[in-house]
Amino acid sequence: MYLEHFQLKQMPFELAPNPHFYCQLPGHEDALNTILLSLKNGEGFIKITGEVGTGKTLLCKQLLRKLSEDLIPVYMPNPAYTPSEFRHSFAQELGMELPPDIKRHELERELREHLKNLFHSNQSVVLIVDEAQTMPDETLETLRLLTNLKTDYDKNLQIVLFGQQELDRRLRQPKMRQLMQRIVFSYQLPPLTQQETEDYLCHRLITAGYPYGQVFSTKARRMLYQASQGLPRLINILGHKSMMASFGNGEKKVSARSVRQAIQDSIDIVYSIQRPKWPYIVTAICYTAGIMGILQYYHLVKFV
Repeated sequence: MYLEHFQLKQMPFELAPNPHFYCQLPGHEDALNTILLSLKNGEGFIKITGEVGTGKTLLCKQLLRKLSEDLIPVYMPNPAYTPSEFRHSFAQELGMELPPDIKRHELERELREHLKNLFHSNQSVVLIVDEAQTMPDETLETLRLLTNLKTDYDKNLQIVLFGQQELDRRLRQPKMRQLMQRIVFSYQLPPLTQQETEDYLCHRLITAGYPYGQVFSTKARRMLYQASQGLPRLINILGHKSMMASFGNGEKKVSARSVRQAIQDSIDIVYSIQRPKWPYIVTAICYTAGIMGILQYYHLVKFV
């Protein structure tokens, strides 16, 4: 494609969350450090949320690489299970061999015993749940009940939830208050600033082997940031399409023209994340006009 044209060794803007391309952005580093410090202190029931495309899964994979050797990770990337399926999956990920017809109370007893044995071997478990907003309410409640397994050994089971902002809204329901009270630390991943977007572009290009630092023109970078709203996934989509367009246009640097072509080719995605202010302005104007009309009707104000 455009690898040879731009002297690249690999694709710089692939969508798969590749830890090789992890960029130490302030928001992501703050979240990672919060998790690692909490786990080290045994305070691990942590929630990380963010808008679609903010890089939660990549951060999740970076966390798996950074865990200390005394922590055994159990990673659940697709947790849309029933409560029974969730408990069995958790046990299987721990390497436990269980009969298929095991009763719930028996499974919980076996899990408690297994965690206790790990604790006595100076090991503990970190359950990392990605896409946690997909879990049914009953399964979220099962997650809370799992924390009861660590009653006698504070550090033998810790939990980290990664999810979209819908997870926050669901946890604010009155019926979720018991689970909400278990969460010690929460962090919301912010979108990138314009400077962070430029750093992100440069980092991915250098990691992919680009020898000259930055391939996007100043105007192209500004346009890409405005269209992406600082969301890494959309930056990757637009970055890839911009480089394809630039290659097709015979450019050695990615121009604003090529970014504009990429935006036009992704208009539905770009539009879906834009937050236009005009509806709120119109609402405010209509509301104000209505109030003023009422006041005028009752002769409380007089228009000049």
